[in-house]
Amino acid sequence: MVHKAQVKVPAPGGMMPAHWMLPEGAGPFPAVVVLMEAFGLVRHIEEVAERLAAEGYAVLAPDLYYRQLPDNKVDYTEVPRAIELMQTIDDGAFIQDLRAALAFLTDSGQVDIRRVAVTGFCMGGRLAFLAACSLPGEIAAAAPFYGGGIHRHLDQAAAIDCPLLLFFGARDALIPADQVEAIDQRLGALGKDYRIHCYAEADHGFFCDHRASYHPPSAADAWQQLRSFLRAHLLQ
Repeated sequence: MVHKAQVKVPAPGGMMPAHWMLPEGAGPFPAVVVLMEAFGLVRHIEEVAERLAAEGYAVLAPDLYYRQLPDNKVDYTEVPRAIELMQTIDDGAFIQDLRAALAFLTDSGQVDIRRVAVTGFCMGGRLAFLAACSLPGEIAAAAPFYGGGIHRHLDQAAAIDCPLLLFFGARDALIPADQVEAIDQRLGALGKDYRIHCYAEADHGFFCDHRASYHPPSAADAWQQLRSFLRAHLLQ
C-alpha cells in the first residue's frame, strides 16, 4: 500500500504544492523526484509517482508551475496554453526549486538523501537532464523521457556524474533524430555512464496512457527499463 499526501514545499517563489508518496515499511527510503510535463501536474504524473512508490521509493512530484497558480494545469488538447506555461519556467529558478525539493526530502526523515534519482516527462525530461548537469553529487541517477531541448544543455554535460537512462520515440517530430544523435555522441565522447532507448514506433508522449500518442508496447518496455535502472542505482 502506498501512503499518499498533498504537501507544500517551502521554495524561493512561495509554497510549492507536491504529491508526496511513501511505500510500506520503515525508512529511510531511496527517493525519486518526478518532474512534470508541459501540461502541469496532471493526473498522469501522479500515477507515475504512485507506481514508483509501489516499487519501494519515496516519491515527490512538485508543481513547478506553482508561481502560476491557480490556472496552471491544462488538458492534453490545450497545447498553446501548455506552451505558454512551459515558457514561464526559468532554468535557474527551477534549480532552486529542485534544491528546495531535495531539502524537503532531507527534512522528512524518510529519505536516504544519498540515493535520490530524478525522472521527468516532456518538459520534465529536459529538466531531469538539467538537474543531472547542475547538481553533481546530489543526484544519484537521472531518467529523462522525451525531453525536448536536452541538446541545448550538452555544453553543460561534462559536469554530470550520475548514470543516465534516456528515452525517445523515433516518430517524435519535436525531437528529431539528429538531436538524439547529438546527445549520444556528446555523452559518448565525455565517457558518461548512459543508455539511450529510442523506440521505432513511438511518438512524443508515448509513455502516457492519457494521450493519443500512447504506445503500449514501448511504454511497457520503458517501464521495465526504468525499474531495472532505478533498482541498479538506488537499491544496491
